[in-house]
Amino acid sequence: MEPLITLVVVTALLLVAGAAGVRRLRPWPVAVRGGLAAMFVLTGVVHFIYLREELIAMVPPALPAPGLLVTITGVLELLGAAGLLLRRTAPWAAAGLAALLVVMFPANVHEELTDPAGSLLGRTLMQIVFLAAAISVVVHHLRDRPNRTAETPR
Repeated sequence: MEPLITLVVVTALLLVAGAAGVRRLRPWPVAVRGGLAAMFVLTGVVHFIYLREELIAMVPPALPAPGLLVTITGVLELLGAAGLLLRRTAPWAAAGLAALLVVMFPANVHEELTDPAGSLLGRTLMQIVFLAAAISVVVHHLRDRPNRTAETPR
């Protein structure tokens, strides 16, 4: 739940700052990128501290080297978060993080199926929100791209 709260609160704060006159934060995709970056910093950090053992336990048994997989995904989340903060790399980072969310989803399913108190529906809905936010950054970039090239002097 903390990642969802982080995404929503940081995005909302950036939207408010944009509405209050901070020009660079005015476009909604910038706020979403900031919210996603904050969320992925949070989730990336817990791959190394706080929840590392729990994350290793989430890796489905069919996959090799759970500790290494948790380390790799944590590094990718942190790199993706940094990439989201730069306009030029943001769409690539968002696409990579969207793919990472899809690839890691089986670990979430495995966790919820092995934890009788878990809620697969709740976890799935959160993943859909995260995925939609990441995809919105990519889609915005693709839609905005023709406008930028039309404005560029030749």
